[in-house]
Amino acid sequence: MTNSNDLKERATILVIDDTSDNLLLMSELLKDRYTVKVANSGEKALKYLHGETVPDLILLDIMMPGLSGYDVIKKLKSSDKTRDIPVIFLTAMSTSGDEEKGLEMGAADYITKPICPAIVLARVKTQLENKGAADFLRDQNEYLETEVAKRTSEISAIQDVTILVMASLAETRDLDTGNHIRRTQHYVRALAEKLKNHHRFSDFLSEKMIETLFKSAPLHDIGKVGIPDSILLKPGRFVPEEFEIMKTHTTLGREAIIHAEKELGMEVEFLKIAKEIAYYHQEKWDGSGYPTGKSGDDIPISARLMAVADVYDALISRRVYKEGMPHEKAVSIIVDGKGVHFDADIVDAFLQIQDEFQAIASRFVDSDRDMYEKAQLLARLDSADKAK
Repeated sequence: MTNSNDLKERATILVIDDTSDNLLLMSELLKDRYTVKVANSGEKALKYLHGETVPDLILLDIMMPGLSGYDVIKKLKSSDKTRDIPVIFLTAMSTSGDEEKGLEMGAADYITKPICPAIVLARVKTQLENKGAADFLRDQNEYLETEVAKRTSEISAIQDVTILVMASLAETRDLDTGNHIRRTQHYVRALAEKLKNHHRFSDFLSEKMIETLFKSAPLHDIGKVGIPDSILLKPGRFVPEEFEIMKTHTTLGREAIIHAEKELGMEVEFLKIAKEIAYYHQEKWDGSGYPTGKSGDDIPISARLMAVADVYDALISRRVYKEGMPHEKAVSIIVDGKGVHFDADIVDAFLQIQDEFQAIASRFVDSDRDMYEKAQLLARLDSADKAK
């Protein structure tokens, strides 16, 4: 005798036939092994299939009034809910052409009437076993896809945290970072979005790359952590010797990231762009920049984008020792640097989205409190220098 737990695990078979004798025959044949549901028309079968549960297998007559078996299987295969249910045509239509048509429409098997009970049971068992294997693989694939998405999300979060921690380290040393970091990363993304369909940049500026640029931009000045306070925090112009030391922040930035990779024992793909930006963002289109004197297209695109973003923000931002420059004046200086300091096509893109740059600057503006705290820190540093 079958207990209730066995019944819960038994496969459900839906038999669709317009003849009551055929429904009774199939029910008697299958009921000891399976849970059997019956429908005497295609319309009733589809109504049942719209319910919460669906059968594991369908035995389907072809010649029925109203919706034929062909009509029913078309609807089954067009629905995400029912397309994977195996269908066995059970019909008196016995020509090879009929069988071929049934299989082409998506039937898993084709049995002609009058039936042989042993054959029906064997083929039903085979199709249920096939379905079980297919369901297992599908469940495994869904599980793996979920796990991959989860792991990918975790890796992305680790990358974000790594960059933010490193950028925060720079903020603790440099009075001019903070919101400068946030503004420049948004400027870079805005420029990249504008240029992603440009023939010179489209191969590089994929959506994934644009996101990487956005995440990596905060590390452009990470090397400043290695610059002495007396130079880094100086409120004014550098003397030539100081400027030479300040220029080393590009090399220090790249070396800091390389050192982190060596500690891991491997190069990290998402830090490749961060290294480019840190090392090359002070290069100029005409080759007069530093640290390598690269020019033109030899300068990585990531660094060329950052160059425009960094200079614009430096011009408009107020400091303890200076007022911010009006947007229009900053734009004029950027334009004057077209083809000299900056890639001309990037400057053209900047001009087209300059209003967006203004909006970003307003969104992440330095507060009066920020400026007051910076002034206080500079005053303390100045007092300490005089005491020496």
